[in-house]
Amino acid sequence: MRTTHYFAPESLDEALELLAEYGDRATILAGGTDVMVDMAMGRLKPEVILYIGNLPLNGIEERDGALFIGPTTKMATLARSPLVAEKAPVLAEAASKMGSPLVRNLATVGGNLVTASPAADTASALLGLGAEVRLSCTTGERWMPLEDFFTGPKECACEAPELLTEIRIPLSGGKRGSRFIKLGRRKAVTLSVVNVTVVLDFDDGACRQARIALGAVAPTPIRSRRAEALLTGQVVNDELIAEAAQAALSDISPIDDGRASAWYRRKVTAVLVARALKEAVA
Repeated sequence: MRTTHYFAPESLDEALELLAEYGDRATILAGGTDVMVDMAMGRLKPEVILYIGNLPLNGIEERDGALFIGPTTKMATLARSPLVAEKAPVLAEAASKMGSPLVRNLATVGGNLVTASPAADTASALLGLGAEVRLSCTTGERWMPLEDFFTGPKECACEAPELLTEIRIPLSGGKRGSRFIKLGRRKAVTLSVVNVTVVLDFDDGACRQARIALGAVAPTPIRSRRAEALLTGQVVNDELIAEAAQAALSDISPIDDGRASAWYRRKVTAVLVARALKEAVA
């Protein structure tokens, strides 16, 4: 039987040094809602477990025109935060819809991103908000748009010696409408069949910038650039909303799985995009 080594560093420097030493042999543990299940099911047999719950990587703060979120911040904290509800309500909504209360009290936003599930709820919300992530290692750090972070199903751009250490959401100074909608097989404690995030920034009645993020309809969470282009610079009305909802279908590539068929996902995506746009405008 292979021995699993467990480390619980007390500082970020110590954690990064351990990652530099063990590389892809190390499994990061934060909330554990995915890692512990995979270990129990025999899908994961880590050589090294690196617990990062003791590191100063949790919390929510507004500074320099942005909202900064630590990756070990719990989903329940995001869902209840007055600051998130005010500045990024779609993120609070997405966090509140994830799993059960027990899961939300354990699961972390960083874990939800690094797991890189195409159906991750906070990934959709953060894509819609134009978020960036900071990746750190012993030799430095780099920021990247969240859109570039997801590289495939269950794959991300966080390389073996790196650790996700911060999430940054740029804040809008003007009028904004936003909406997150999740469709699952049940009303609660369910994975997304499709999720949609819409964030619209307005200037003099016209849409200055549009972001439409979609989950569970492609190998990674994605933005619908075609739909966004149709809305940008326009006064958003029902006709334009219907056109944008259809345009979003050109950006997706859904599959059949145990939750839904590709056909159903395509039908639902158009409906949810239209609904989210109407509610964001309202």
